[in-house]
Amino acid sequence: MNDTLLQVKGLKTWLGEGENPVRAVDGVDFEIRRGETFALLGESGCGKSMTALSLMRLLPPSGRIIRGEAFLGETSLFDLAERDMRRERGGRMGMIFQEPMTSLNAVRTIADQIGESVRLHDPENRSDIRSRVIELLKAVGIPDPVRRLDEYPHQLSGGMKQRVMIAMALAGRPELLIADEPTTALDVTIQAQVLALLKDLQHQTGMAVLLITHDLGVVSNVADRVAVMYAGQLIEQATTERFISSPAHPYSQKLFQSLPNSGKRGGRLAVIKGSVPKLTQDFTQCRFVDRCDQSMDICSRSEPVWREHGAGGGVRCHLEDYPGIRIDQPARPDSSETEATRALEEPLIETRDLKIHFPIHKGVFKRVVGHVKAVDGVDISIAPGRTLALVGESGCGKTTVGKGILQLVHPTGGTVKFDGEELSRLKGSALRQLRSQMQIIFQDPVASMNPRMLVGDIIAEGMQAQRIGGTAAGRRGRVLELLAHVGLPADAADLYPNEFSGGQRQRICIARALAVEPRFIVCDEPTSALDVSVQAQILNLLMDLQQEHGISYLFITHNISVVSYLAHEVAVMYLGRIVERGTVEEVLGSPAHPYTQALLSAVPVIDGDSEHEVIRLEGDMPSPANPPTGCHFHPRCPQAFDECRKAYPDSAGLSDTRKVSCFNYRS
Repeated sequence: MNDTLLQVKGLKTWLGEGENPVRAVDGVDFEIRRGETFALLGESGCGKSMTALSLMRLLPPSGRIIRGEAFLGETSLFDLAERDMRRERGGRMGMIFQEPMTSLNAVRTIADQIGESVRLHDPENRSDIRSRVIELLKAVGIPDPVRRLDEYPHQLSGGMKQRVMIAMALAGRPELLIADEPTTALDVTIQAQVLALLKDLQHQTGMAVLLITHDLGVVSNVADRVAVMYAGQLIEQATTERFISSPAHPYSQKLFQSLPNSGKRGGRLAVIKGSVPKLTQDFTQCRFVDRCDQSMDICSRSEPVWREHGAGGGVRCHLEDYPGIRIDQPARPDSSETEATRALEEPLIETRDLKIHFPIHKGVFKRVVGHVKAVDGVDISIAPGRTLALVGESGCGKTTVGKGILQLVHPTGGTVKFDGEELSRLKGSALRQLRSQMQIIFQDPVASMNPRMLVGDIIAEGMQAQRIGGTAAGRRGRVLELLAHVGLPADAADLYPNEFSGGQRQRICIARALAVEPRFIVCDEPTSALDVSVQAQILNLLMDLQQEHGISYLFITHNISVVSYLAHEVAVMYLGRIVERGTVEEVLGSPAHPYTQALLSAVPVIDGDSEHEVIRLEGDMPSPANPPTGCHFHPRCPQAFDECRKAYPDSAGLSDTRKVSCFNYRS
């Protein structure tokens, strides 16, 4: 076809030299048309990124392309000498990566790094590289680009670092931009900015985009066509509209059913049992058969072939028809009466005017010249058996609130009460004994576990410190019970953390937190790095534990769909302060504060027909070391007026359960 820009045929990429290499990409065919966005969707480890690295010929040392062809226009990418490939890479083909900080050089300025791309791939501007760099920074929406030229990556926010990566990719005027999970690590507001930027640049330049992601909301909002990848193969391809309305493959259907939302509150999320099969084997059956609810005998006997569906779509499945999966989801008991009773109980956790300020030291004598006001007067309360979701952009102080409640960071001011007892007055053994009732689940399970300790010892460590469980044999029995409780086999106790998947490691962290029988758990972004299917498993587990044991959660997250499914109440945080608080129905149903409205509008909606208007927030969150005068949000607020610049608004009660700090609402 004349409008075909990239054509990939029979791509096979293996990793490793032994008898059982990892077949990371195992016979992939697709094409991308000029000016379109083509999304490659799937779980971690299915081969998405390895497909992109194969096209760029940037494979790790153990990787090799066994078979296949890739044409960019008329150019055969796999037949080019490395010298010629370097001109294509960064020139007609650009790539932006998931984590910009690992791709940017920490000791070189922004001007140097973007300028290098201009010098290599844009001969027309080699005589005035600095002007071209300024032009590129303006194109990607970085404010005050002249000042940013001589800054280093660490001086930029996450969103701006990703914009710098996009500017570097644009320096070669690419026809194809490969975006590998470009928004996974970003807040929803910054994610909305980056996706809007990519759309605008695409319209201006006519480039095509290969978008690699596992976020169905992002796919729904920006992609023209979708290909689903599983265990090294493409298993479905369709237009985005058709894929969203009627996914054909059982795996695709299950992904949608795993998504949390308000309509599934009180019920269990569908989960995909098991895990992606090892790619070191020769497959003689459907790769999804062990996890499929619709498998037939033939699925275990032979691999399905690709079946065209017309208009470039198709599916790899033995099923001739593709009805929706019917999953019997046991309804949870009606807990409305219980929840109403709990809402009237005395809070288990209560903070009043909680402040956590970190001193800024300067000079040889380390004089204190200011403070970072990470938490600056926060009032929250959580009743027994309830979940309060704390949402907001990175850097707003959410995690610091959690650490302050647990006394992992000593508060500068205010009070923190646990079951009526003031925690800041407790010291030594008194505080240590109470810690068994308060635990934390961290965002990164790998960083929170000692890689040299066996899983059984990791789980038992808290029991030993708190002298719970009696003898070593008693603690061992408790460890095995906990592993079974979180859905892991008993032999997991004798393995190391690196021998588990991401979802399994998070389950281990949950088991560790439960070992000391806590009444309150801080969940700090526990599902942010997980695939949709694994996320569903963890959310089901947390909800089951709450119902069985009455545990209270402070759930720190920026995933609004998780909030709508799991939480009872929501507190929205901005620059160290709570700007809105209420029940899930109140806050998500009719957000009052302009920041809450912008935050919710930026959440991608999985609905191809919806007219979803995103409220664009200009700039980044100010520094908590130098917050703006007046309302902290006024420099970015589309509704700000003079009074907002002069004083911080008091908290106004909109109902018995809802408060908002905004001059649009008066007490």
